Amino acid sequence: MTDPLDPVDSVAAARAEYTRGGLTEDDLLADPIAMFRRWYDEAHAAGLHEPNAMVVSTADAQGRPSSRLVLLKGVTDEGFAFYTNTRSRKGVELLANPQCAVLFPWHPLERQVRVDGAAEPLPQEAVDAYFAQRPRASQIGAWASHQSRPVAGRDELAREYAELEARFDGADVPTPEEWGGYLVRPEVVEFWQGRPGRMHDRLVYRREGAGWRTERLAP
Repeated sequence: MTDPLDPVDSVAAARAEYTRGGLTEDDLLADPIAMFRRWYDEAHAAGLHEPNAMVVSTADAQGRPSSRLVLLKGVTDEGFAFYTNTRSRKGVELLANPQCAVLFPWHPLERQVRVDGAAEPLPQEAVDAYFAQRPRASQIGAWASHQSRPVAGRDELAREYAELEARFDGADVPTPEEWGGYLVRPEVVEFWQGRPGRMHDRLVYRREGAGWRTERLAP
């Protein structure tokens, strides 16, 4: 007899019905960036925790994928911007293969936004401007943490941070050489709205020349 508390069975049994609303072709705006801004504003107004949190998925030169959460830090008509250590795993992978995917998982609204595109480095002046307005503790943390590289332990990180606090005491913290940013230029943007019976709405923008065409996908 199967144990009702077996964790695998518990995972298999976990489900929720999606009933908050729907998405029709008439709801779509002319371009996906404007549509994203509308949905982002609704996520922010709903009080979602960090609605700018997004999963960025990259792949190395051999096609092996990896994903992580980062924070969206800008939206322009050209795409989606974020900042990170360029020598991190994601930075190294984007250098080898700029094709990437982005996911905004707005679960409380039963929504997702998926983006497929290519990432390109942001200009240094944009990187410096963003870094200058970060909290000082985060600025020092960017110097102290050589992201994705092994460390001996938490004490090593704490020592490095303390040394850098002393080094920059009374002075502005400059942008680290390995700190940078990326603009993800979208080629495909999907807006996903949960519906009852798993008959979800999936409306997709695909870049076509200088504009966009839209289509509906089966759930």
